Amino acid sequence: MPAHFDARETRAPTEREAALLAALPAHVRHAQTHSAAYAELLAEVQPESINSRQALAQLPLLRKSDLHARQQASRAAGGDPFGGFSTIGWLGLRHPGGARRVYQSPGPIYEPEGLAPDYWRVARALVAAGFEPGELVHNCFSYHLTPGAWMMESGAQALGCTVIPGGVGNTEQQLAAIADLRPSGYTGTPSFLRILVEKAEQAGQRLSICKALVSGEAFPPSLRDWLQERGIAAYQCYATADAGVIAYETAARQGLVLDEQVLLEIVRPGTGDPLPEGEVGEVCVSVFNPDYPLLRFGTGDLSAILPGPCPTGRSNTRIKGWLGRADQTTKIKGMFVHPAQVAEIVRRHPEVRKARLVVSGAMADDHMKLQVELHTTSATDYARLAEALAQTLREVTKLRGQVELLAAEALPNDGKVIEDVRRYD
Repeated sequence: MPAHFDARETRAPTEREAALLAALPAHVRHAQTHSAAYAELLAEVQPESINSRQALAQLPLLRKSDLHARQQASRAAGGDPFGGFSTIGWLGLRHPGGARRVYQSPGPIYEPEGLAPDYWRVARALVAAGFEPGELVHNCFSYHLTPGAWMMESGAQALGCTVIPGGVGNTEQQLAAIADLRPSGYTGTPSFLRILVEKAEQAGQRLSICKALVSGEAFPPSLRDWLQERGIAAYQCYATADAGVIAYETAARQGLVLDEQVLLEIVRPGTGDPLPEGEVGEVCVSVFNPDYPLLRFGTGDLSAILPGPCPTGRSNTRIKGWLGRADQTTKIKGMFVHPAQVAEIVRRHPEVRKARLVVSGAMADDHMKLQVELHTTSATDYARLAEALAQTLREVTKLRGQVELLAAEALPNDGKVIEDVRRYD
């Protein structure tokens, strides 16, 4: 079994960082030139100036909600179904070729697949999960409209594996195929793998599957251990339909290692401001995919950077894995309050390091408290600051709330900007 997918996984971190930053200006120029959306969004940007992380952080963040809104508006006007972000398409679009398939994710959001082999870069994650060239893989992601199945299939084929297109459901038929063909690998959601294992046990069937790469939902350690007890070593990868594989688990079981074509930022929810290593925030990625050049794409997921390299020899940055959702929009007294509004309150008061809006009470009796963490060097009139913050809270959210001033480092490092602790019983 190969230890690594290629030599890039073990190169010096400084070499990787230099290569990614050196590739940024050309990638920005390509996006401006070939993508109508980025021609508009980056109209005032000089590509040659985007050659550092600091410069990258000045570009606008693109969230999934923004992508959906632009696609929806473009389709309503009879325009590009990709909202101008894709540089490939088919006859009748601005770009008349280069797309192998087009997918529909919930929203709906449409994603293109280009002609590059292993378009979503899954083969690297498969190798880390123990897959080898020539193996037979039972793929149980859905082949209906969404790209999950094709992501795994293209990665397995790029690695040199043969694929059974199992899809989801029809467990008896799938178990019959597994019994007849004896695949060694599984790709799909962890929950469906559990269903297959349980059904097989009930039928007295011993599965040939001994390894798995799972994605698409949470993979708790309890399920990982349950599968291991039944002879299946399952690993997870973190991927989206838009960005492909972002990070993947290794045999070390210590977080997830970033893919080699991903430039990662962890940003404060509700803003595009990068956070220091170890602090929980929203996963934001720039992926060097010329067909769909998403820059500073906010995934909406929370995570944090782990210090140090992976014990397997892979030298890329590691993240903790999925820690929740960044979009913590909450309805309070009939009004939606967004993380960006909490960020705006912090922006208006330089004494504040970070803040959290805690919503408590019961049904139809909501209470808001803005917990504010101050800088350690902050010297101020606390009563006046609390009064000013309460006024800003009302101005920004149109709602009244209390303010609680806290010392630096008092708030938990969990990425929460809005915490809903209301009782609904």
